[in-house]
Amino acid sequence: MRIDRLLSNQPRFNRQDVRLLLASGRVRIDGRPCYDNRQDVRDFNRVELDDEVLQAGRPARYFMLHKPLGVVSATRHPEHRTVLDLLDEPDKHDLHLAGRLDLNTSGLLLITNDGLWSRRASAPDGSHAKVYRVETEQDIDPACVDSFARGLYFAYEDLTTRPALLQIDTPRQARLTLYEGRYHQVKRMFGHFQNKVIGLHRDSLGAIRLDPDLAPGAYRPLTAAEIASV
Repeated sequence: MRIDRLLSNQPRFNRQDVRLLLASGRVRIDGRPCYDNRQDVRDFNRVELDDEVLQAGRPARYFMLHKPLGVVSATRHPEHRTVLDLLDEPDKHDLHLAGRLDLNTSGLLLITNDGLWSRRASAPDGSHAKVYRVETEQDIDPACVDSFARGLYFAYEDLTTRPALLQIDTPRQARLTLYEGRYHQVKRMFGHFQNKVIGLHRDSLGAIRLDPDLAPGAYRPLTAAEIASV
């Protein structure tokens, strides 16, 4: 909502009043004077008029979770335990997932109540690389390295994947960096070479790396630097 609309929702102010309040610097957003009537105000912003609080602003919350295997990346599910079930937090119904991991994929999962932030974190524009550790049923064909780097064609969506970086660590283990998140993308990429993925773990998303001190199922709040990196 724009600041002029928030102020106009106050029955005591008309449009002229709103313009004068903003021009005089009497309105503050998060402690800073606001002069622009088009300034967006989010639920997390504190809005004050002189010494009066017009909107207290609810706290933004950001967490990283070490998602274990067998837990669903959802807020509710009729059969499986969900990642929100692992959180001991008030008002969990206000939280949502910034991206997701499959049932049998483990690793870094981000959870927040900030919709704008989560859209940036999971945007399919390649701005936040996702790094996975992959284990396969058979030895990894070295040809995968160049094929992944060029991009693979997915006929179902009629698209070619973005270039991806594959680093083979052992014959059946590798580190894969993706710049998008297509449906079952990692499994489908290796499936192109008739090789089944039997283990998948996400280490990082952008500059946010899974805390090595977090055991599977554990979580912690993100640091200010981690939040700002998105």
